[in-house]
Amino acid sequence: MFEGARRGSCDGKKQVPRRSAPRNDKGVRQVWELGSKAEPGSSLWQVNMAKADGLKERLARYREIDISVTGRKSGKESMRPVWFVSEGSTLHLLPVQGSDTQWFKNVEKNPRIRISARGEKGEFRAKVVTDSKAVASVVEKFREKYGAADVKKYYSNFDVAVELNVD
Repeated sequence: MFEGARRGSCDGKKQVPRRSAPRNDKGVRQVWELGSKAEPGSSLWQVNMAKADGLKERLARYREIDISVTGRKSGKESMRPVWFVSEGSTLHLLPVQGSDTQWFKNVEKNPRIRISARGEKGEFRAKVVTDSKAVASVVEKFREKYGAADVKKYYSNFDVAVELNVD
């Protein structure tokens, strides 16, 4: 941001108002400063548009997401950070305490789950996985991504997993 463009500056310099642009094809509204070089069509504008990643792209880059589930008793939505493994269009979640994990119990009652990966959001229907071979496969994927020592350190029960189809 150039000198004097901050809102509320008291240095007597002319303030430049903000203006927002139309949404791009992914529904992201780009904002630029009037008078800056990020006007629509400029090379800086094109760089900003390229930064508007989709959810799958964010999942490929990050190690943690936030999930929101609806409480089975309260009906209130609660959010918490979780680890995940993304494999094609499937997102694998592993409850830290297995079937005793509170968010898992909530998903059993209401399979609607919202995820947020650094600003990109989606709502999906969760599929509970109880087959021991399928759960073992998810656990192995977690060990590959996060390391066997950390999975052993943070996870205490490997009896269930959750899958989301993110397509």
